[in-house]
Amino acid sequence: MTERRAGSAGSRRITIDSDGRLPPKPLVVPAQARETQESKSPASDTTSPRRSKALSKKTAAPSPFSSDAASASAPVTKRRWRRSWRSPLTRRILALNSLVLLIPVFGLLHLTQYQSSLIRSELDSLRIQARAFSLSLANGAVVTTQVGDEQIVPEQARSLMRVLLAETGVRARLFTENKDILADSYVLSGPGGQVQMIELPPPEDGIPMGWLGRHLDRLANWLPGQDTLELYSEASVQTASDYSEVLRALQGESPGMVRHDRSAHLVLSVAVPVQRYRLVLGALMLSTSGKSIEAAVRDRRIDILMVCGVALGMTILISLFLAGNIARPLVRLAEAADHVRAGKGRQHEIPDFTSRRDEIGELSGALRDMTEALWNRLDAIEGFAADVAHEIKNPLTSLRSAVETVARIEDPSQQKRLMAIILDDVQRLDRLISDISDASRLDAELSRAHTESVDVGRLLDALVDVHKATASKDGPRFQVEVSDNRPLMVQGIEGRLGQVLRNLISNAITFSPPGGLISLRAERQDGDIVLSVSDEGPGVPEGKLEAIFDRFYTERPKSEKFGTHSGLGLSISKQIIEAHGGVISAQNRYSGSGEVTGTRFNITLPAEDA
Repeated sequence: MTERRAGSAGSRRITIDSDGRLPPKPLVVPAQARETQESKSPASDTTSPRRSKALSKKTAAPSPFSSDAASASAPVTKRRWRRSWRSPLTRRILALNSLVLLIPVFGLLHLTQYQSSLIRSELDSLRIQARAFSLSLANGAVVTTQVGDEQIVPEQARSLMRVLLAETGVRARLFTENKDILADSYVLSGPGGQVQMIELPPPEDGIPMGWLGRHLDRLANWLPGQDTLELYSEASVQTASDYSEVLRALQGESPGMVRHDRSAHLVLSVAVPVQRYRLVLGALMLSTSGKSIEAAVRDRRIDILMVCGVALGMTILISLFLAGNIARPLVRLAEAADHVRAGKGRQHEIPDFTSRRDEIGELSGALRDMTEALWNRLDAIEGFAADVAHEIKNPLTSLRSAVETVARIEDPSQQKRLMAIILDDVQRLDRLISDISDASRLDAELSRAHTESVDVGRLLDALVDVHKATASKDGPRFQVEVSDNRPLMVQGIEGRLGQVLRNLISNAITFSPPGGLISLRAERQDGDIVLSVSDEGPGVPEGKLEAIFDRFYTERPKSEKFGTHSGLGLSISKQIIEAHGGVISAQNRYSGSGEVTGTRFNITLPAEDA
């Protein structure tokens, strides 16, 4: 079908030889035409060293599409590349890292447990002071009347209040058992009447800290989970009924109470009974402002915010660095890929980030390899088109010569011979075009086909049985040897692997002498499946063991009719094997005296169970 070795098509002349055939006529593609063809190719770039290297190599036959048409069919759109700090990736990294930091900040703004502990401590302190003050009142401000009743003397109670509560910031109010107010440390009595003292608020902190503290308090009060406190208010004439803790103190208890005033400040109060010999004579209520507690909580909030602010700044800087370390290389890769897609030449290379040793480095390496494969594919397309044009023009030139000659010859026998030549050239063109079509479709078919498990040992047996059934009596003999008891399984396309083996067997039959031996062997070697096809033919000329896999290279036996094969067989076989991740090679067989005794083709494929 396809042949192992191919050469140029030979030369032809217009003269007719003795057997009536037209000798080959040489076809020389003008240098100017080839230069024009190369200049029209969008992949050509004489200044690129990589292109020169790629053009010097022979590659497998690609799909026959024009790079001009491919680039023209793809619409070129301009993209607006964002700066790294404007990219959505940077914004997402900043948002996620900041959110992780801000979530505990909102929780810490509550400081509920810390505030509750301070309130409990303050109430306990007030309760201790109230009990001590109550004992002092019971011992120093209580007198026994003539009828034997005990009562609190207001003047003595007020004097004790001024002495015991001086500069403490605590307000004391004394209520009788009848619920009337008897004394108030914030009300002074004198000859001109009563004077009420009002505590001035402490001086505020600096403008920035005071402003920040007030807004933090408002934010904390706005957050859910805050306790609802009773509003503190004073009547013009106060009684024990205005304060629930005083009523409970008159019953012998020592309760505490937390309220807030109209300015949203805390007001803490404790009431204790005033007793003498377990007889309740009144109730003492001590109250104080919770501004010290609010200031302590506010200071903790500011400290937390300062720490979180520093952490947030570091988080933003780290996030920007991380985003830039990710986004900038991606933007550069996208810009380079866009230049390649837009067909701006090979001067725009994909940046090399493989030294990063991370996923972006792997992406950069993959894009560079893909781009290199693309340039090689374009070079292969260009070379393939030139080779196809050359090979097709040879029979076309022969046809033209024969047609021009047959019109001038009147001898019927010579005309008949010329018509036979024309028929041979047409058949040669048909075979050539068919093989070219098969080679050009191969890439696309291999990319679309689904691989399956293939037993290459069974495949060899089946192909040999077919050839034995159709072989002539003086044809070559076949010997098949499978060296492993287990099935030799590979992942691949059975039809294409069979095509390769049929081509190698057909070549072996062509070059084997009558009655020669063709050996086919399959074995397992270090996780690979190795197939070999050996014949007893004349071997491959020295220096041609690699060239025989080039496109359109043919070297057939002298007895074979000229133009029977296109020279694409081994090129297609190599392309199929490499698409399966394998390697195909050829070597000559030698006898003990150093003479060539045949050729061996070796195929190495990765085993499925390796």
